[in-house]
Formats: sequence, structure tokens, C-alpha cells
Amino acid sequence: MYLSIIGFLMLFLIIYLLFKEKSIPMILFITIPVIAAFAAGFSVEEVTKFIQKGIGTVSNMSILFIFSVTFFGVMSDAGMFDVLVSKLVKKAGTNVILIAVITAVIAIFAHLDGATVTTVLVTVPAMLPLYKKLNIRPQLLLLITGCGMGVMNLLPWGGPVARAAAVINMDPNQLWHILIPIQILGMIATIALGVVMVVKEVKFHNAGIIQNNITFIEAVDNTLDKQSENLKRPKLVLFNFILTAAVLGVLLLNKFPTYFVFMWGCAIALIVNYPNLKDQKARIKAHAPAALDVSAVMLAAGIMVGILGQSGMLEAMAIPLLKIIPATIARYLHILMGIVALPLGTMLGTDSYFYGLLPLCIEIGQNYGVTPLNMAISMLIGKNLSLLVSPLVPATYLAIGLASVELKEHVKYSIIPLWIVGIIMLIFAIVIGLIAI
Repeated sequence: MYLSIIGFLMLFLIIYLLFKEKSIPMILFITIPVIAAFAAGFSVEEVTKFIQKGIGTVSNMSILFIFSVTFFGVMSDAGMFDVLVSKLVKKAGTNVILIAVITAVIAIFAHLDGATVTTVLVTVPAMLPLYKKLNIRPQLLLLITGCGMGVMNLLPWGGPVARAAAVINMDPNQLWHILIPIQILGMIATIALGVVMVVKEVKFHNAGIIQNNITFIEAVDNTLDKQSENLKRPKLVLFNFILTAAVLGVLLLNKFPTYFVFMWGCAIALIVNYPNLKDQKARIKAHAPAALDVSAVMLAAGIMVGILGQSGMLEAMAIPLLKIIPATIARYLHILMGIVALPLGTMLGTDSYFYGLLPLCIEIGQNYGVTPLNMAISMLIGKNLSLLVSPLVPATYLAIGLASVELKEHVKYSIIPLWIVGIIMLIFAIVIGLIAI
């Protein structure tokens, strides 16, 4: 009983401090679990073993983050995304349905790096003038961007997948392979959502009949500073596309560790695009903050995961909850959590959701035959789609700022459609047998 009380106090304190933004996650994950372990009566030797075990489960994923973020950052610096975005924007013209489809494609492609801020900066400024010109509310642009972002965040180097994989002690690339059918459906759903919503927009604004002809217009002239322009490698765009495709192809083959594939991809990208030693160092330094931020949090979270799992806290915490939750409901806990994942995801930060709530749900579910993998998949889908409607995500404020939309207007417009997409993806996962009931 004492161990469960310590565990609940630890989780509550971490979630509370994260929610109130009293400290950064890394500090909380390093300090509070260790203090809790000592308070529970464990020795220095025992706590050390818990920490080593926990960090061992996340070390590969932290390496993956460092090199995947750097790889896609270099691709972006070299201008690989610019050519595609420019051509797609020109292709869209004034066909509102095509504009919605192109928005979805850009958002999906731009989120290859798993960075929410990059996706917003690539998609919103490029498409916003078209939306304004055709009197389409910018809320739709944010909705489609958020949906595409959430679907693509199921990639192995996406934060939620890596965190979930760490909790269930699974390679993120293997987890991604399982999620691929859901992700493909999500891409289709993103495009379909854009088409349905843009038709509603046309009716809402009484904008007339949707044009069948496509009028080409000039792409948005995004003014880049001289330094960014000097980083572009227009002659190497084809090579960079091939390199990116090769990296993704090798990942699908699953013959090498995921982090090793990105190590090679990153090395080749730097050698070819920036052969000068000074330029290589500059690119590494430019992307180091983003790469190290998440990987440092993940390593710190390994301490909490190790202490929770190895000390017996999770098992102790599950006992009182098992007495409260009726068995008829508990056996479907993963489905219930999947349904409420999106609204929960808007209120809980990614770290507290995956490192606090998910392990507890897994422990409870296992007592009723729900596998950790089933619980993780169910809770992943909706949480990912909550990315751009969560007030806890910095990219949300960047997006509404660029589009000049109030947060409440954005959330009111987007949350229900995103929730519907999430539930459709959850049902699809159940139908094809990825989630057992």
C-alpha cells in the first residue's frame, strides 16, 4: 500500500508541475522518481539498477532522435522541401478542392522530420494567401495541417511513437511497421477531411460553383534571409530526394537499427550538401538544440520508466485501481482510452501522457488480458491528432499567430473533426485486427 501511495504521489507531482510549467521535464524526470524510490525504502544499489535498466530501454531511441532530426534539418536547409511546396502551390490555382488536397499533401510531406514547428512554417505561410484570396477561413488551413501532422507523427522518429515504444520496451521501427496501415488510412482521411470541409466552406460563404479549371498563380514569395538562401542546394534536390527515399526504404526493410540508418543518412547528406568542414559544423550546431532537447528528455524519462517498472510501483498502483474499475469495463480499457485519447491529449503534455498515464493503463489492462502493445496503439492515435489543438504545444500558438486566428476559434473549429478522424482510425485498427477486443 505504501509503495502505491509513493507511486501516485510521484506521478501526480510530475504531471502537476509539468502542467503548471514549474520546471522543464528533464529536471522532473531525473529528480522526483529518484527521491520517490529512496522514500519507498530502496537502497542506493537497487535504485542504480532501476536507473540503468530504464536508460538502457531508451538510449537507442535518444540516438535516433539526434540523427533523424539532424538529417531532416539538413534536407530542409538544402531546400529539398522548397521545390515541392512551390510546385504544389502553383498547381493548386483557384480550385478550392485541389487547394485542400495540396494543403494536406504539403502538411504530410513537411512533417517527415517529425517537427511540428517546421510543418507549420512550411504549410501555413505558403497556403494562407490562397485561402484568403478565395475567402476560405484560415481555420480550415490549420485543421488540415494539424490532421496531416498528427497522422505523420506515427513515424518511428515522431515523439509519441518513440515514447510509447520506450514504455513497452519495443523498437520504434518495429512499432511503426505495425502502425503503417493505420498511417496510410490517416493520410487518406486527411485528404478526405480537407475535401469535405472545403466544400462546406464554399457553401458557408456562398462562394459559388467550384471551378473545374485551374488558374495558375504565382507561388507565395517567402522572403528568406541571405544566410538561409546561401544554404540552398537547388542542383542537389534530386539527389536529396533519392537519399531520403533510400533512408525510408531501408527503414521499411528493417535490416539495420533505426538510429544507424539515420546516422548514415545524416553523414551522406552533410558530405554531399556541405562538403566544407566549417559548413558541416555549422549545420550540426544549428540543429543541435532541437535534436538534443527531446533526446535529453527521453534519457531522463528512462530514469522514471526504470523506477516505475523495476521497483514494483506500477503493480502496486494498479491494485487499488483494479478494485475501483468494474471488470466489464476494464477489459475494454484500451478501447475507452483510445476514444478519449484526443481530449486527454489536449490537456496532458506528451511526456506526462506517455510516461505517466500509459504505463498505468498498461498495468491495469494486463490484468484483464489487454496487451501492452494494444494499449499503446489505442492511446497513440488520438494523442497524435491532438497536437495542433493542444494549448500545451508551442506550435499551436505559432500556427494561430501566422493565421491570425484566436485559439478558441481554432479549437472549436478543429477538435470535433480531428476527434472523428481519430475514432475512424481506431475503428480501422480494430477491424483489421491490430487492436484486439
